[in-house]
Amino acid sequence: MPALDNILAVIMGGGQGTRLYPLTKLRAKPAVPIAGKYRLIDTTLSNCINSGIYKIAVLTQFNSVSLHRHITRTFNFDTFHTGWVQILAAEQTPDSADWYQGTADAVRKQLTEIQVTGAEHTLILAGDHLYRMDYGEMADFHLQRDADVTVAVQPIFKEDASRFGLLKREKGDRISNFVEKPKDSATQEKFISRDDEEKPFLGSMGIYLFKTQVLIDLLTDYPNYDDFGGDVIPHAIKSHGVYGFDFDGYWRDIGTIRAFYDTNLELTLSDAPFNFYSKQSPIYTHARYLPGSTVEDSHFKNVLMAEGCRIYQADITRSVIGLRSRITTGVIIKDSIIMGADTYTAKATGEIRSGIKKNCYIEGAILDKNVRLENDVVIKPFPRGTDIDAENYIVRDGIVIIPKNTHISAGTRITPEDI
Repeated sequence: MPALDNILAVIMGGGQGTRLYPLTKLRAKPAVPIAGKYRLIDTTLSNCINSGIYKIAVLTQFNSVSLHRHITRTFNFDTFHTGWVQILAAEQTPDSADWYQGTADAVRKQLTEIQVTGAEHTLILAGDHLYRMDYGEMADFHLQRDADVTVAVQPIFKEDASRFGLLKREKGDRISNFVEKPKDSATQEKFISRDDEEKPFLGSMGIYLFKTQVLIDLLTDYPNYDDFGGDVIPHAIKSHGVYGFDFDGYWRDIGTIRAFYDTNLELTLSDAPFNFYSKQSPIYTHARYLPGSTVEDSHFKNVLMAEGCRIYQADITRSVIGLRSRITTGVIIKDSIIMGADTYTAKATGEIRSGIKKNCYIEGAILDKNVRLENDVVIKPFPRGTDIDAENYIVRDGIVIIPKNTHISAGTRITPEDI
């Protein structure tokens, strides 16, 4: 078997991330904080390292400064290691003045850099999924079948079939057909690939392992194919050996505010479906060397709290409390995500510039970094499906989001009754 150092991992750094707005107002989607102290891209990068894949390129384009900063501060191999994490930013060249037009187009515009690595196989990954996966197992599957392309697939519930690209897999694991998010049951029935009443379908996870030369040929011969899921993979199924690799572990595509919110709150449970405690496959992130959190006379239930927090006489239930959070007397927080702060004080004045002050009530909300709530602010969730764009807050699918660096004045009420 060829060594894993013959595999290049290419991670998509994301486009505008409109479905995660306003969390993507000032940052790329893979740079959005999750679980109190991590970034979304940490999972994918950690999976590569834990799998023994050390040649990693991250393709970036939109709002990429914070993503670049996080990667360069965090993922540095020592001088005795052959691996690297390289950022390939969108750029104008004599051949193209356009931005990346899609996932496949982004890779196409970096084919020269991919060829320079000499990697025999290229692993295409998303930077906004939460999962733990050994790509080495997928590589073994790919090599044993001499596949041109291997697609990671996951069993899909009947009721979720219309939300995924479905793949028809035959005996021998070869994929024979693909359909994007089929709505009618008649079409869905043609894509049953498993003898399982609850999960009869296989959905694409957006993880693809190519022979590098096959990848080059497909992207060069079909310059109008801009996306892997919508263009390249359906065509490759007809002309190449495309196989489906089973992955039945935890996997979440965090592409919407609702998915982001629900996934974070799942992590607060004692039996959370995903955890960050594995010694064999740790999730790496930026080491900040913060002090331990201090909690005084407070009540917690199902709380995931990061380091460096100071909390006084608060009542917090089923919530994520991020780095450097300051929460004061009489505050009640339920079913919410508090992302914390980048620093404790303003550099110019030395004053505390973020945190939640006295007697605030927060429920069903996401407070982005460096948010400051003055005394007696009330935030409550709206009915599902509600979308509102206001000056100091956004509501998406009923979830209230306070954007980064926002200051909410004392006594403000953001509730269905007051709007």
